[in-house]
Amino acid sequence: MQLMKVDPRALKDNPDNTRQSKSTPQADALLLATIKAVGVIQPPVIFAEAGGNGYVIEAGHRRTRMAIAAGIEEIDVIVVEAANDNGAMRSMIENIAREPLNPVDQWRGIERLVALGWTEEAIAIALALPVRQIRKLRLLANVLPAMLDHMAKGDMPSEQQLRTISAASLDEQKEVWKAHKPKKGDTASWWAIANGLTKTRMFARDASFGDDLRQAYGIEWAEDLFGPADEDNRYTTNVEAFLGAQQEWMSSNVPKKGAIVEVNNWGQPQLPPKAERIYGKPSKGDCTAMFLDREGKVQSAHFRMPEARQAKGKGDPTAPGGEDGNEAIEVSAKTRPDVTRNGIDMIGDFRTDALHEALARAPIEDDTLIAMLVLAFAGQNVSVDSGSEVSGHLYGSRRFVRHVVRLIGESGKLEFDMDTLRVVARLTLIDALSARTNRSDSGVVVRVAGDAIGADAYLPNMGTEEFLACLSRPALEASCGGTSVVPCPRVRDTRAALVEHFKEERFVHQSALFAPDDAKLAEWLAKSVEHGGEDGEAPADGPVGGSEDGEPSVEDEAETNPRVPEAEDDGKAADAEHEELDEADADASANGLETAYGIAAE
Repeated sequence: MQLMKVDPRALKDNPDNTRQSKSTPQADALLLATIKAVGVIQPPVIFAEAGGNGYVIEAGHRRTRMAIAAGIEEIDVIVVEAANDNGAMRSMIENIAREPLNPVDQWRGIERLVALGWTEEAIAIALALPVRQIRKLRLLANVLPAMLDHMAKGDMPSEQQLRTISAASLDEQKEVWKAHKPKKGDTASWWAIANGLTKTRMFARDASFGDDLRQAYGIEWAEDLFGPADEDNRYTTNVEAFLGAQQEWMSSNVPKKGAIVEVNNWGQPQLPPKAERIYGKPSKGDCTAMFLDREGKVQSAHFRMPEARQAKGKGDPTAPGGEDGNEAIEVSAKTRPDVTRNGIDMIGDFRTDALHEALARAPIEDDTLIAMLVLAFAGQNVSVDSGSEVSGHLYGSRRFVRHVVRLIGESGKLEFDMDTLRVVARLTLIDALSARTNRSDSGVVVRVAGDAIGADAYLPNMGTEEFLACLSRPALEASCGGTSVVPCPRVRDTRAALVEHFKEERFVHQSALFAPDDAKLAEWLAKSVEHGGEDGEAPADGPVGGSEDGEPSVEDEAETNPRVPEAEDDGKAADAEHEELDEADADASANGLETAYGIAAE
């Protein structure tokens, strides 16, 4: 046996080679990369050709081919005497008896190379391994020696389990290994070991507090080397300190009209009793609830407290379910509606915000603008309870006085230009029209108005988890139409796929569009003509007060109109007051006409 250098191109393949099956292109590529990095480490074994001057390869055919592919001029080889069987037995033993290094021995070799100054990247190139695999093996440095001895037998945990084990202290590993140590010859229950060592991680990217609170609570960040490269992968397992810092930050940054609330079993904020959650744009008078979700993130939700008011009578036309009330929603006892009440509320908020944005920004012709003013004051929310976010809680005429003053000059007369008039008209419409499902709902007219100016274009993306959870299975699967999403057996999977699909584009549910149903619109028009009678008067044979004619009762007027006194049992005082007011209004109208047309009073 001797060592010599030869040109690999001069060596001949052994026709009796034991390994006849071809290696995979991936394996050849890895070997080629290793040879290019560090050369041929183990010399091939050759013997002299019988009856010739050449040499035949006994072991190392792939190494020789890859050396040629790498462009190496000479390689070291070991020359042995030719065997009687042409090296068949030695080739068989060499291929069968070879055993790769177990992961623990690989880790020890990697640590030795690191101690000699090798970087992880250089080691990965030399061994033709991914850098991630090198870093995974280096996690073994934090593993209990007893676990290492078991892993050296070939029983390795998964990467995630190994990360969990190595993140725990040696004392914790010792206790868990004592409880789950396998019997002789058995494999370890790595999932149980990892589960016993699992600690909740709170990530720095979810923290709202700064370094001052981090230091005050003694929080130290650790780096998750296997996290996504484009994210902040720092984390801490000190959950109590993390949540305490988040809670203190919320206490210091709670808004003026805000409160810190708890979450329920479903991870939703527990708002005050009777609070109405706002899904659209919050107004100045709305409140903010701050809370911590299940991941420890600071979240906020807006809500509105109801105004104190007396109960409506059965004949109140503005009461839900009345003749001119909100859109009726028929709920079957056995079938879930396509959109729940919560979804209807969200749609009302979305419509109102979109309509108001369209009124502020969309091109509107003057004749359309005037027609919309007529529509606005025919809404069922007149006397006007506004759904506008900028109106706050102004009721009655105070809301519109703010706009009228812009049209009156210093002389006390109407002095304005068309631009000012258009702005004031838009603001008036914003205050008057509302599609919210509460007292401010304008009814069918808001749908007609929004459809007239194309407010659908201003509706937000409704392809969110929060809104799609309000849809029934048939409605949710119908939303997959026209997309690449295929309905899944589980509703939650279909919903998650739709949320992911609509991240890049806007989704508007069909029921949220402004255009009203033709049948409902025709019914409303017919009912309005019937209730209005000829020349806008009530039908002679119609009932009086808060009944089917749609006019409010005396009791309702006493509640909503400050000029009308509270109704007495016999109603005589209220009737007398109405007669006095009607006479005063008639006199004022007459005087106004005489002044306007210059007619002298007799």
